[in-house]
Amino acid sequence: MASAPSNTTPSAGAPGAVHRPDTAARALVKILVAGPFGVGKTTLIDSVSEIRPLHTEEHLSEASAEVDDLAGVREKSTTTVAIDFGRISLPGDVVLYLFGTPGQERFRALWDDIAYGALGALVLVDSRRLDASFDVLGLVEESGLPYAVAFNDFPDAPRHHGTERLRQALDLEPGTPLVTCDARDRDSSIDALLALVDHLIGRDPVEAR
Repeated sequence: MASAPSNTTPSAGAPGAVHRPDTAARALVKILVAGPFGVGKTTLIDSVSEIRPLHTEEHLSEASAEVDDLAGVREKSTTTVAIDFGRISLPGDVVLYLFGTPGQERFRALWDDIAYGALGALVLVDSRRLDASFDVLGLVEESGLPYAVAFNDFPDAPRHHGTERLRQALDLEPGTPLVTCDARDRDSSIDALLALVDHLIGRDPVEAR
């Protein structure tokens, strides 16, 4: 004898149950962390990631001495050769997947692959060597990605630069966010990422196409 239909929703794991992953209601956003060689991209991702970050670092060798400019970063002994990867959850069920990009010109061929699907970029800049940032900024602008700029606050960075002076030196558009952060500090780095997220949210829908 057939039983009456049941209105009971199947429990998780039961036949017919619909599995919804934890990420179903979240906004998953791919973000690039870009900048010149030695600016602190790996450090920033390390400081904020809620998972163990993935790194593809190799020790600098004599063979790379002629192509990796160590001016201003003489203490650096390793370099990212593919990507850094980390993840951080923000308020409002927003999850950022962070992809750190190599900063040297010789890794430019990787850019299109790494940038594919990204919604924006946080560009780290070293105020001690502003000229090292121009190529990366140009690459980000050519890709059409919206971006924010964060000056990594190195201990020996000059303190006489004002925000507007730095904006002019980098030839930034008026609407491009410009902040200062300490890539070693989690809260400071999160604030820089939030500046980028706010910029992405606040963009005109027509402009964002």
